[in-house]
Amino acid sequence: MTIFKQALTVAILVSGVSPALAQTAEPHLNIVPRTDDEAARIAAIVAPTQDFTTSERFELRPAGAATLMDRMTADAFSEPSQNLSGEGEMSFAIGNGFFRKLWVSSPSATLASNGLGPLYNARSCQRCHLKDGRGHPPETAEDNAVSMFLRISIPGTADDMIAEIEGYLATLPDPTYGGQLQDFAVVGHIAEYRLGIEYAEIEVPLNGGEVAYLRDPTYTAEDLGYGPLHPDAMLSPRVTPQMIGLGLLEAIPAADILANADPDDLDGDGISGRPNIVWSKEFDMPMLGRFGYKATQPTLAQQSADAFAGDIGISTPMNPLPYGDCTENQPDCLAAPHGGEEIYGGLEITAEAFDLVTFYARNLAVPLRRNIDDPEVLRGKEIFYQTGCVACHIPKYVTHRLEGQDAQSFQLIWPYTDLLLHDMGEGLADHRPAARATGSEWRTAPLWGIGMTETVSGHTYFLHDGRARNFLEAVLWHGGEAQTARDTVVGLTPEDRAALITYLESL
Repeated sequence: MTIFKQALTVAILVSGVSPALAQTAEPHLNIVPRTDDEAARIAAIVAPTQDFTTSERFELRPAGAATLMDRMTADAFSEPSQNLSGEGEMSFAIGNGFFRKLWVSSPSATLASNGLGPLYNARSCQRCHLKDGRGHPPETAEDNAVSMFLRISIPGTADDMIAEIEGYLATLPDPTYGGQLQDFAVVGHIAEYRLGIEYAEIEVPLNGGEVAYLRDPTYTAEDLGYGPLHPDAMLSPRVTPQMIGLGLLEAIPAADILANADPDDLDGDGISGRPNIVWSKEFDMPMLGRFGYKATQPTLAQQSADAFAGDIGISTPMNPLPYGDCTENQPDCLAAPHGGEEIYGGLEITAEAFDLVTFYARNLAVPLRRNIDDPEVLRGKEIFYQTGCVACHIPKYVTHRLEGQDAQSFQLIWPYTDLLLHDMGEGLADHRPAARATGSEWRTAPLWGIGMTETVSGHTYFLHDGRARNFLEAVLWHGGEAQTARDTVVGLTPEDRAALITYLESL
């Protein structure tokens, strides 16, 4: 048995994922298996460092050869992987055009842009993912929530469970409002709601006489356009996440992700990462979830298709229905004209254009690190390790060797995530399960590029709903499995806390 197969077998047993599932967990990738020699070299290079006197080899380039090495401007998240071929750069540019396309309602003389809504959150991918960076909650009463929305579901029953997925938590869309609430509608239709947010202030004393103030949000669906929500409706807020490095996350071997799972905390460190296993529409089988705040999407293609349907109301090969998230209790929405053209196979975006958008998302570059040998950054890095942050925010991986995907193939990357679910405590709980994720579990967020957030997005709002206004607030919201690490940060000297923040700013 090769080292790779041994690692995969151990990972399967630890994670509770069936061998049949794990062996077919990556049907979307054309993988060249690792040799034993490669596996040994990879294990050595991804091992956690013990030396904080200097930066590590290759640490400057978090995305390997794909890393963006210059242009550290507001467009730093919108550049292509730097190892794309000339043909790849052309595909990226065309995909960017479709990503920015403003869709219009039907009927329209502009057939190529026909099919918006009828209910939607934005008219283009770019409107939510401005400059491919992070969204934010409304900052004023006049500020719309175009980069934020509420997911919605109701509890399911045993009949709604997916038998092939052990531990699946059954939910259903709201019978009237579907899977997410849309706050815009085309002419002649009514928007579903207006997002309401109220904040309560929480004071957190810190060692050294400092005090932090957290804002604790309450979300409501105001001005409902189609009657009341289901009495058991569960709401969960989302701001749009940054989009860099997604293709590299997709190329991390499933075995390497599963190897970090410890659902029963057998090593006694208090960290119990679990994989989310979700249903793949593309391959009609259970797969490892990697994308989304609760790891509910197995591939970038499915992530893109569901965003087209839910956010814009555009049909794709994976979601061919032309009315987006409309439900049977919204008959006017179902009966509205749509943009499915015969020349496009009855879809509102062609399969070719959809693939180009997915290619664009797969190849957004990660910017290089800054100041990696600054003494303050190195001290902050040591604290990051000592406080236990790396138990979940695992620094580095080597991606699969892939045929036909040179930009993602066999790269040493530094995303700072395990892509697993962790119980983050009551403070961050949304009480809304998703596949195997409970109402208090969230996928570990990748940290690469996080220090460029203000430059790209013009703010420093973090977490799934943007409640944290800076790095420290984001850390202080950690609970559950991260409670010990959070409390350690509270107990640091002001100088060490500042060094930790400086390190995060360098990522």
